[in-house]
Amino acid sequence: MSLETRSPFVMPQGFTDRPREVFRHLVEAFLASGEPVGSRTLSQRLPLALSPASIRNVMADLESMGLLYAPHTSAGRVPTEKGLRLFVDGLLEIGELAPDERIAIEARMSGSGQRIEDVLTQATQSLAGLSRCAGLMVTAKQDSPLKHVEFVAVAPGKAMVILVSEDGQVENRVIDTPPGLPVSAMSEASNYLGARLRGRTIDAARAEILAELDGEKRELDTLTAKVVATGLATLAGPEKVLIVRGTANLLDEKLEGQADLERIRTLFEDIERKADLIQLLELAREGAGVRIFIGSENRLFSLSGSSIVAAPYANAAGKIVGVIGVLGPTRLNYGRIIPMVDHTAKVIGRLLA
Repeated sequence: MSLETRSPFVMPQGFTDRPREVFRHLVEAFLASGEPVGSRTLSQRLPLALSPASIRNVMADLESMGLLYAPHTSAGRVPTEKGLRLFVDGLLEIGELAPDERIAIEARMSGSGQRIEDVLTQATQSLAGLSRCAGLMVTAKQDSPLKHVEFVAVAPGKAMVILVSEDGQVENRVIDTPPGLPVSAMSEASNYLGARLRGRTIDAARAEILAELDGEKRELDTLTAKVVATGLATLAGPEKVLIVRGTANLLDEKLEGQADLERIRTLFEDIERKADLIQLLELAREGAGVRIFIGSENRLFSLSGSSIVAAPYANAAGKIVGVIGVLGPTRLNYGRIIPMVDHTAKVIGRLLA
């Protein structure tokens, strides 16, 4: 497994053996409990024979280095985002995925005859369940050949386009229609588009149909041609699709007071900004390994204090076609979730191959 770090790891000045061990054990204790860590707790964890007073002195030095801070409600310390980045890049010990977790991931996606969309959704759901966080995926839109297209008037100035693909999927989209459209235009648009899309994908036929609509010998009147063009534009949709599962898990973490509730609310708003989230996950396509985005390192999560662990996956030709990851609080169990995301991405790649 390869881990793409944000930048080459540089040991801070003064970060010698003693402060490094204190810092590492403090972060590990914090990630395990989510609670500020005090000197007494560390004295019980550390292999070094240090008194609580000596540990407090080291913690004060680490705080002056910008690696720790003290929440106002506790005498303990927690890592800053800078501290978490240093820990993840240089001190984190990434273990192997537990056998039962490996089996669970593979079993969830191994059903024969599944559509690729179902496999990807199952992978995202599996990550959400195992991590107890939100599972995220960005993938290319999957277009299936069509067997039926129909336009149905649903309200003045509105029509529904109904698509039925050869694999049984049904998709409905509502479009605006031009004023003065005759009743017969709906059936004309259905027949025209159905004849040209049957057995083909929208992407494969779209350019050809639009060229025909712009040509001098088109079969449709101007208003009906507008309906067809609008329907095509709406159905083509975005090239990238965002799948999010398990957002309710983010409410299961320990919340203390109005500040934590506000942070979760902000996080949900971040998730709703799908275009920004897709753009963030797309950054993970730039490397071959797992990428980690911590808190305010990315503008999208500057207020909600969240982290993403993400990895790209490739198709049979070895081309990276999507990204899968986990979204949760900055105190993620990185050592457990990194191999989980990495393995899931590799399983998807094998299935696509």
